[in-house]
Amino acid sequence: MEGGPDSVCVLGIDLGTTSVKAALLVGTEQGQVVAESCSRETQAYTSSVEAGLQGMEQDSGRIIRALNECLAALPQQQLQRVSHIGITGQMHGIVFWKRDQGCKWTEGGTGPIFEPEEVSHLVTWQDGRCSPAFLSSLPLPQSHISLATGFGCATIYWYLKKRLKKSGFPVHLLPEVGDPGSIAGRTISAWHGIPKGTKVGIALGDFQCSVYSCLTERTDAVLNISTSAQLTISMPSGFQPPETPDPSSAVTYFPYFDGDYLAVAASLNGGNVLATFVNMVARWTEELGFQIQESAIYAKIIKAALDQNDSHLSVHPTIFGERHTPERLASVTSIAASELSLGHVTRAVCRGLIENLCSMLPVQRLLETGVRRVLGSGSALARNEVLRQEVERIFPFPVVYGKDVDAAVGAAMVMFQGK
Repeated sequence: MEGGPDSVCVLGIDLGTTSVKAALLVGTEQGQVVAESCSRETQAYTSSVEAGLQGMEQDSGRIIRALNECLAALPQQQLQRVSHIGITGQMHGIVFWKRDQGCKWTEGGTGPIFEPEEVSHLVTWQDGRCSPAFLSSLPLPQSHISLATGFGCATIYWYLKKRLKKSGFPVHLLPEVGDPGSIAGRTISAWHGIPKGTKVGIALGDFQCSVYSCLTERTDAVLNISTSAQLTISMPSGFQPPETPDPSSAVTYFPYFDGDYLAVAASLNGGNVLATFVNMVARWTEELGFQIQESAIYAKIIKAALDQNDSHLSVHPTIFGERHTPERLASVTSIAASELSLGHVTRAVCRGLIENLCSMLPVQRLLETGVRRVLGSGSALARNEVLRQEVERIFPFPVVYGKDVDAAVGAAMVMFQGK
């Protein structure tokens, strides 16, 4: 869609766990419209010798390369009208760079582009190097949110201990906290046609941006299943979370916009569980002497599960643990010889993902807070009809699936509203 000559154009960028997305939001007399969007998989996961088997790191260069590919695919004439850039991405992880040496500018196909220079790998939110015993040895956070492995501050402590540093926590590394929509700085060069001097907003959490892009009523619950999974509801205006964290609580209160809070069941197990299941099937098939693409396996197991509407097989699919119960991993119960087909197992895995979320934030609590419908979003939910069937089976509310529910759009909306 083309905006008029006086239309306002804002760019939203989402640096996700598996992909990067950019969305152009154009303001017209009729309102805000997503004009163009582009997504690229980063393929950034890398092995970490230092972190060992529990480490989860990504190549920062591959992430920025995917970002540049996204922007190069967007129409130049619209990028030239961008006035603000909103940034969001996977939360909690951490990346280090040397002061004034974090990036270098080179010439690309659409003009100057920046590339990482003296930059570490990204230690992601999925990182598991900080054991419960190690976390319990750290100072208690001055927050209502508990510390967990994969959180940037915990990772810094891990590095300090690993290298026998005796100094305290390096507070100087932490960024200043600002209000959502406020400006962090301006671009120092033209970038894929985006003018030099374009305002860039402070970084925003991808979860909050996803919710912001779709949540219009306090009576809505938002269910997002992408790499991980979240179920959230709005807390009443004026709600304040407890002053100290409860590590055993499955619900976390996330700060939202305008001083509000969201009650969130943030599960570490979502589409990544299904991806691991597909990879397991692929490895078994390869060991038997056959080669099948994982994309083909995914399509076949979903089709098989659609033919198995009823199964007593029970899968608790928390192969990545949960922050409030890191020691409780996955299990399978009620195994009957008649329910061992791929269809039965796939159906049970999908059902287990939804049931796990509802064990963290029960349907009864949604009823008590006045929830009237569920807004479904996320790549795993969008591509998996079995998951959608299980959502509609478990929740006693209408379920609405939003096509434009994503963090990049939300980041652009925040910057648009703050103009």
